[in-house]
Amino acid sequence: MAENLGRVADFSPDDEVMLQDVLRGLALPEKNIPSLYFYDQRGSELFDTITEQPEYYPTRTEIGILERHGAEMAAALGPGARLIELGSGSALKTELLLARLEDPAAYVPVEISREHLLAAAARIAADFPGLEVLPVTADFTEPYELPEPTRRRVERNVAFFPGSTIGNFPRPMAADLLANTCREVGPGGAMLVGVDLVKDRETLERAYNDDAGVTAEFNLNLLVRLNRELGADFDVGAFAHRAVWDDDAARIEMRLISTRDQRVTVAGQAFDFAAGEVLVTEYSHKYTPEAFRALAEGAGFALARTWTDPDGLFSVHLIEVPG
Repeated sequence: MAENLGRVADFSPDDEVMLQDVLRGLALPEKNIPSLYFYDQRGSELFDTITEQPEYYPTRTEIGILERHGAEMAAALGPGARLIELGSGSALKTELLLARLEDPAAYVPVEISREHLLAAAARIAADFPGLEVLPVTADFTEPYELPEPTRRRVERNVAFFPGSTIGNFPRPMAADLLANTCREVGPGGAMLVGVDLVKDRETLERAYNDDAGVTAEFNLNLLVRLNRELGADFDVGAFAHRAVWDDDAARIEMRLISTRDQRVTVAGQAFDFAAGEVLVTEYSHKYTPEAFRALAEGAGFALARTWTDPDGLFSVHLIEVPG
């Protein structure tokens, strides 16, 4: 293990929390399961594969923005930053930012999938031997303790939230997450956040319904996980993936559609599905630059800079806490 890789701090939700979340969601008139439970080890691997599909533009577009403007972003963040990545995943985009930051105090990846977190943290520690890496296993929407660096003084807390993950939250929850992050980074702190932009329906729906079927496998893997970890009895073959654009809500809705009348049991509780009934597994909200600015400012941030790609598909915003 690299000497600069710290011990993992573990604040991840346990099986009982997951069970209660799932039972609560399945009991609703419009059934849903929180999207954070996509990310067991297999789900995390499948998501990485999704980002490589030709239809899925967000990852390569955001990487392009970071490659073109990373030096400007790093200069705006300044020296001595403690970089806190929310939902770090494979941390591939992080390297583009870390390579340009001046003397960062530490890198703190926060990820719910422990195996994925450890693999990415070890890679970052090996690639940046002078950087203290302090991984945290946690649901970043819930409270967790921020580990303190031991080698360098923290001049500024910076939350890094790429991938348009902010879009997975309904707007009131996104506002709460931004407000919590605003308090976490504190006065003078900042957040660098990737935001997918509103665009035409065809581009959006193709991005979440790839021809290779990777997103479908990713979506169905959620049921595989619930069967394995909660003792559920979902017939995975009796559900079909579909993602649709809701123009009124400005969001993609990921769905699993029951292909027949069926009953599913989870922890002894039965839930009936009619043929054609929808189980919602994820929202992916899209924003205009003006709408995201209003959201950030309502949460206590001030917009400092916005970077976009030449086609206006995606955006990265630097928002700062006054003081």
